[in-house]
Amino acid sequence: MADRAAMERVWDAHTDSEFVHRDVRVTMSTMTDSPTVIHVPTAMGGVGRGNVRDFYERWFIGRNPDDFALRSVSRTVGDERIVDEMVVSFTHDIEVPWILPAIGPTGREVRIPLVAVVGFHGESIDSEHIYWDQASVLAQTLLLDTGLVARLPVVTDQPGMLDGGIALNQLAENR
Repeated sequence: MADRAAMERVWDAHTDSEFVHRDVRVTMSTMTDSPTVIHVPTAMGGVGRGNVRDFYERWFIGRNPDDFALRSVSRTVGDERIVDEMVVSFTHDIEVPWILPAIGPTGREVRIPLVAVVGFHGESIDSEHIYWDQASVLAQTLLLDTGLVARLPVVTDQPGMLDGGIALNQLAENR
């Protein structure tokens, strides 16, 4: 069992090195010798140190818009795992391959909840499983047909849902 406060410090240093300092070397120093990173909605990431480093260098670190922001909603810390619920926001003014692979800038604002499930081995990160609603990203960037969005359970203001800012169960009335 790892020290929970140490796990939080490592996770915070990891995300700072990804998004603030944009330093692959420091990011990798927070991880085990054989980490796994999976961005589930886009099947991006890597298994093993070399593949994770390649993912960070080519597709993730330094590949975010200047206005990219993370806002913490909640964090749960267990014996060997952290679950972090955040709101991610950015203007899609550059290609962001880890969230919209092979899609050029749309100029649209994106704001979505994201959940990171982070596994630890000792005080080093062993795995990251990252989840978000890709349909919401596609709808906000106008890459999903608006007629389809109106008929499907696609919520374009998911953070509003988390904050209680939109009514729930509206899609059931459209049937």
